[in-house]
Amino acid sequence: MPRVLLFVLFVFFCGVAHSEGATVRPPNILLIVVDDVGYTDLGSFGGEIETPNLDALAYKGTRLTNFYTASTCSPTRAMLLTGTDHHLVGLGNMHEELSPNQKGQVGYEGHLNTRAASLAEVLKNAGYNTYMAGKWHLGLDESNSPAARGFDRSYVLLNGGGGHFDDLGLFGGTAKYRENGQLVSLPENFYSTQFYTEKMMAYIGSGEDKPFFAYLAYTAVHWPLQAPASSIAKYRGRYSEGYDQLHQQRINGAIAKGVVPADSRVGSRLEGELAWSEVNADQRKREARTMEIYAAMLDDVDVYVGRLIEHLKAIGQFDNTVIFFMSDNGAEGHDIAQGLTELGPWVESCCNNHYENMGAADSYLLAGPNWARASVGPGRLYKGMSTEGGIKAPAFIHYPQKPFKQSLHKRFSTVQDVMPTLLDLAGVETPTSPFLGRDILPPGGRSLLNKQAVHSVPVEAGWELMGKRAYRRGDWKIVHLPVPYGNGSWQLYNLREDPGEQQDLSNIRPEELKVMLDGWERYASTNNVILPDWVSGY
Repeated sequence: MPRVLLFVLFVFFCGVAHSEGATVRPPNILLIVVDDVGYTDLGSFGGEIETPNLDALAYKGTRLTNFYTASTCSPTRAMLLTGTDHHLVGLGNMHEELSPNQKGQVGYEGHLNTRAASLAEVLKNAGYNTYMAGKWHLGLDESNSPAARGFDRSYVLLNGGGGHFDDLGLFGGTAKYRENGQLVSLPENFYSTQFYTEKMMAYIGSGEDKPFFAYLAYTAVHWPLQAPASSIAKYRGRYSEGYDQLHQQRINGAIAKGVVPADSRVGSRLEGELAWSEVNADQRKREARTMEIYAAMLDDVDVYVGRLIEHLKAIGQFDNTVIFFMSDNGAEGHDIAQGLTELGPWVESCCNNHYENMGAADSYLLAGPNWARASVGPGRLYKGMSTEGGIKAPAFIHYPQKPFKQSLHKRFSTVQDVMPTLLDLAGVETPTSPFLGRDILPPGGRSLLNKQAVHSVPVEAGWELMGKRAYRRGDWKIVHLPVPYGNGSWQLYNLREDPGEQQDLSNIRPEELKVMLDGWERYASTNNVILPDWVSGY
């Protein structure tokens, strides 16, 4: 055979081998979590806030329209990174809210314990580079920091939140940060959304020799509501019609996008809250500005996600990257007058909330229950509650190789399903015990790609946090909330007929209530639920 032909064949087969090697390389994974973003806030879920970059990903991917979380941040994040119920892996309650009878108990350590393998540990063990930027909230000490739980590089906020321009603490003092496990101070000209995005872009370089797992956990739109003046100016005047009008508009938008049923209705206002028509002119002005800041914060997330996507495209990594986006719970509806009253004196002394200063670094604002009601759409109540408004969140998955054929995934799914789904896409086995020399619990979630499991397993799930609890079986759901959010007893709802949880059927269907209570007891026993011996104001 002539040498020229041999050379041609050699080049051809090398090219084929290289091409085949490129196609079998596991996908990169980009996990984006936003903080306290309500179900209808994104444009692709019915909102008016300008989120074109996120919407483009959502429309080209698959939106999860029945995706459930815990009712607050750290329990959700514990389940996200382990696939296991938060009561088992250290966040049975947020460490800030532990009751006396929960302290010292297994599953209530207040940080992510080692009873489950973390997603970062599993992917790192499978050959991935692992990066994190943003909110951790799963442990304050170096021994339970991201660096100790599988992340090669990380820059994280340790607390539940903080100032978006500086280290202003949520409840006084200063917020704490760690870089690669070590305590650090924030740089000058810090703006959380910009900083976390640019940090992640620096981690994901053009010379990636291995697939990467990037966990980008924004602190927007968690209180205090703060954004650059130029971002806020974009929304000036957008919310002058008020929260009642926005609520109806959001529901109409969500129906049009197909993410809620066509018969979805406006839910009841929290007891004691005024209709927009009853609010005086000065308060209307302040309320509208508050929502302008909220919108600006989410708009900025979209802008910087867009820059990250352009970075991935520029370095040739976008087409082989799975992007999973989610909010960690429903919209935040507490404010200083409701549930966070202890903040009042401190905010008065620390911060400047005059109208002209709203949204600045030294202001301290929360959206409150009425804007949250608009954000959650037809859901009832908001973050911290076991009702639909507190535990149902927007989520979507984007991957150019299209793991799902449909644009809307309407089946019930939970945050515990994320880890198994991502491992499935990566071709990585679910961890089994022992793992890295320790006994671990198996993930409780299931891959959304496992059609047999998704279609054959009936809907069944339980929730509990700070004594607020719920259990769901099929279309039936029971909820137990303290006054004034509930009546201190179990309430029964049929979510198919009443997705807004407006009609309590506990007295009408006592036999169904009993079946559901038995299911709750099984959930609580299996997952080591310890009800608090005091009820948190939050």
